[in-house]
This record gives sequence, structure tokens and C-alpha cells, in this order.
Amino acid sequence: MKRFIVIGLGNFGSSAAEALYGMGHDVVALDMDEDIVDGVAPRVTRAAVGDGRDVRTLERLGAADVDAAVVSTGDDITASILTTLGLRDLGVREVYVKVISSDHARVMDKIGATETVFPERESALLLGKRISHRGILNYVRLGEGFSVQEMAVPDAWVGRSLRELELPRTFRIAVIAVHDILSGKMIPIPEPDAPLKESDTLLVAGADADLARAADRS
Repeated sequence: MKRFIVIGLGNFGSSAAEALYGMGHDVVALDMDEDIVDGVAPRVTRAAVGDGRDVRTLERLGAADVDAAVVSTGDDITASILTTLGLRDLGVREVYVKVISSDHARVMDKIGATETVFPERESALLLGKRISHRGILNYVRLGEGFSVQEMAVPDAWVGRSLRELELPRTFRIAVIAVHDILSGKMIPIPEPDAPLKESDTLLVAGADADLARAADRS
């Protein structure tokens, strides 16, 4: 079990706090709106009303001892900067910050945020990938032009094995797992000679252009 603090309980912050708590972690949630705090309180370890920009408030809530922090202060860029600086002053090594623009992300990177998250852009990117290539179910960007995607097994591949398909050669992509959506079973490092089923999806990694070529076969 790890310990987290989530500062700012809008849609993103509250969802992050509840997700971490649901995974069995110790989660402290902080916001200045008492009604929001009351709503989140049953779904986290501890919920408190307070200002994340105040280092003393963070210290009182035990922020110095957390494994990581999530900062989600909405459109208030100044609040996200001051909160992140306060967390860094307390020795928090991992600080994940929700940003609202590329400029906001640049500022947070400069002051030492571990990672910036731009939910609207990432959701738009995922939607764009899904509607432009109907075989793509999920998309995780790894870097410029590279990603891991979950794709449906094309009809032409059903009943054939990964060894037979030779996807690294034909599409320059690697299958890192097979997911049977009927049983819910995830098979990492899949058996190369097992025939693919209609109920399978494939987790594949590679260049976006190569993945798009493969997805267009479905």
C-alpha cells in the first residue's frame, strides 16, 4: 500500500483520488470547497478542507511522507505552481500535475513536476485514433510517433497464430499481450503458436504509422 495526497478535487482530482483509494492505497484529499470535500470523504482515507498553496497545511496533512502527489487545481495556474513548489519543499519526490495548456505544462516542467497531464488533449487524441481507425480500442502514447494500442483481432487473423502472422516482419509491430475479452484474462508474452480468437484483443507496440496500417486490416 502506498500513500498519496491529491490536491484539488474537481472531476480529474476526485476521480484520481477515488481510483487510488479503490486500488487499496492510503489517500488524503484536499480542497478549499467544503461541499466537494464532504462528497469525496466516503471514498478516500481522509478528506480535508484547506489551501494547497499553504505549506503548513500540506505539512499538517502529512504530505512530507507521501509516495506521490497529484495536483489538480483547475484553471488556477498560480495555485498549481505554488502547490507544486510547496510539495517539493517538503521533499515529495513525485508530483503529477494536471495542466490546461502547453504553456502551463512547460512551466510545471521547469519547476520540477514529475509529469504533467492534459486530460482534454489526451482524450481528444484517443478519440481521434479510435474514430480514424475503427480497430483501435485503447491508445497510450509512449513518445513522439510511438505508442501502445489495444486493437481488435482482424477477421483475417482469426484462427491464425502470431508465429504464422509474423507481425514484426509484416507490420513492424510487437504483440506484448493478448486479452480475451470474454473471460477477462490477460496473457502477457502470449504463446506464439496459439490460434487467435474472435474474442481476443491485442496489445501491440510500435510506430503509430505501422500500428495504423495493422489496425486498418480490421
